[in-house]
Amino acid sequence: MGYPEILEFARSLDRSFFIDNDNKIWADINEPLPIGYGQTISQPSLVVEMSQLLGMDRSKSVLEIGTGSGYQTAILAHFSKSVYTIERIAELGHSARRKLDSMGYTNITYLIGDGSLGWSEHAPYDRIIVTAAAGRIPEELLEQLGKGGIMILPVGPRGLQELIMVVKNPEGKITTHSIESVRFVELMGKYGWGDPESPSSEQ
Repeated sequence: MGYPEILEFARSLDRSFFIDNDNKIWADINEPLPIGYGQTISQPSLVVEMSQLLGMDRSKSVLEIGTGSGYQTAILAHFSKSVYTIERIAELGHSARRKLDSMGYTNITYLIGDGSLGWSEHAPYDRIIVTAAAGRIPEELLEQLGKGGIMILPVGPRGLQELIMVVKNPEGKITTHSIESVRFVELMGKYGWGDPESPSSEQ
C-alpha cells in the first residue's frame, strides 16, 4: 500500500481513542504523547512513514514489537494479512486489545512478553516493525525475518537514534539503510541501551 492510502486511513482514525489519560486533548497535534508506564504514542506523521516503508499489502504477515496504545497496530492490521504484536507491559497490551477488538479486527494475535526476542512460533515474517529503540539490531529478529522481508526499527543510544530499514533479499542476504534521525523510548530486554554487547551501550 502506498503513502496516500496509509495517510488517508491514519487521518480517519480517532487518535484520542488510543489515549487513556489527560493527553487526549492533544491527540490532534503531530507530536508523540505519553500514554503511561513510561511509554508514548508516536506522532502520526512518523507512524504513517514507518508503515509506508514496510511496503505492506494484504498478503503479508507483520510482527510488531511494542503494541503500546494500539494506534500503529490498527494501521498494520488494516493493510496486511495478519499481525502478531508483542507488548511487555500487560496493562497497555490488554487495553490495546480491547480497543482493537472493539474496532472489529480479527487478524491480530497478541502476546505479553519480551519483544526483543521476537516470536519464533509464527516466524518467518514478511515484515517486522519495532516501535522502541534498540542499542543494536536484535539477532533474533533478523533470524525471524523471512527472505524478501523488510524490517523497520530505531537503533542507537538514548536521546537520538537512526531509523533503520533492514532488507533481506530472496537469497537471505541482509542490507541496512539509514532513513533519518528519530527519538524513541527504550526497547527493554536483551537489546536495550544497557546491553553490554552493544557499541552504543551507556557505561
